[in-house]
Amino acid sequence: MDVLKIATAGSVDDGKSTLIGRLLYDTKSLTSDKLEAIETKSRQLGYDYLDFSLATDGLVAEREQGITIDVAHIYFSTVNKSYIIADTPGHVEYTRNMVTGASTSQAAIVLIDARKGVIEQTNRHFFINNLLRIKTVIVAINKMDLVDFSEEKYNAIKSDFEALMSKRDYQNQNISFVPVSALKGDNVVNRSENTPWYDGETLLENLEGINNEDIYNVGTPRFPVQYVIRPKTEEFHDFRGYAGKVYGGELSVGDDVVVLPSQTKSKIKEIHFYDKKVETASRRSSVLITLEDDVNISRGDMIVKENDLPTVDKQFTATISWMDSQDLTAGKKYVVQHGVNKVLAKVDQIHHKINPDYSGIDEAVNALSMNDIATVSFKLNKPIFYDAFKSHRTNGSFILIDSQSNNTVGAGFIQ
Repeated sequence: MDVLKIATAGSVDDGKSTLIGRLLYDTKSLTSDKLEAIETKSRQLGYDYLDFSLATDGLVAEREQGITIDVAHIYFSTVNKSYIIADTPGHVEYTRNMVTGASTSQAAIVLIDARKGVIEQTNRHFFINNLLRIKTVIVAINKMDLVDFSEEKYNAIKSDFEALMSKRDYQNQNISFVPVSALKGDNVVNRSENTPWYDGETLLENLEGINNEDIYNVGTPRFPVQYVIRPKTEEFHDFRGYAGKVYGGELSVGDDVVVLPSQTKSKIKEIHFYDKKVETASRRSSVLITLEDDVNISRGDMIVKENDLPTVDKQFTATISWMDSQDLTAGKKYVVQHGVNKVLAKVDQIHHKINPDYSGIDEAVNALSMNDIATVSFKLNKPIFYDAFKSHRTNGSFILIDSQSNNTVGAGFIQ
């Protein structure tokens, strides 16, 4: 079954957790004990309705304050598809959590409170989805019941969001708009009679209609080697295969390839998928590859097509989302983890800080604080083989690790 990972984004009290809870409830994905707990807690709080946010806000502080603090992953399935929802906080100070949730997602739901319309935080959420090249974005205009399901209000918010879309630099996005009431269930799973003026799909219908073949940005094939397979048995005495996952494109038997960083050339001899031999390894498939020549390959090397090489360099410039309480400053050293490779890196220059509300850049910056997004240059102690994030989402991204604490302190997207 296809699996789709979705990131949610919305300002405080826009109703993200309630929307997700409603999705779980209407798709009958809540267990009986969970539903009973929601009913009991809702009665204790004096509500005359079910508070579906209780289905997702798992921390005590979240339930007490009625806000989302940490990234939670919620799982549910329909007949056609399985879903993983990254429920991220809406506060400005949790920008790093939004980046974390969206970095591994293939689609996003951006919530807007119908009473408030497009606000500064909406700009920030859309900026992050644009930065991370999320191809499918569903704009859920929530709490329509509080504006009497006004078509005029819906159209005004849609128009404001379309003006925001004109500021993006990533145009290859599929963006749809849905008027919903997460609390009442209008247009979440079931079509609402309160919006006869809306002839589009419900939120779930939009999700069900996403073609998983289209959600990944198509690039060039990259095969980072995760493990070298040497059985050393009588039956497979001289067998040498290379296990990994194909990103960006396809690799086929007979392709002329280059092994990086050695630049050794060879040809693909066989491709094994589990217990079968296949002629072509499709993108995002985990396979084992053998080559015609006995080549020295180890974990961290990369197999690419001969006429389609990535950049091999000891320096690069990237957009950084800073996630640590300790500031990033020029001259500091970190470990760059790019795929399975770990390389020591020094911060060469902080070029400018990017305001994620589309208000421009700040060039007068000497350090990055938690939740800052900026353009930064790095120098490495050895080359890595990378692509620009815009052209290859997987091979153009990395994380920064503090070598002393071993904490992940930043996420980067190579320019």
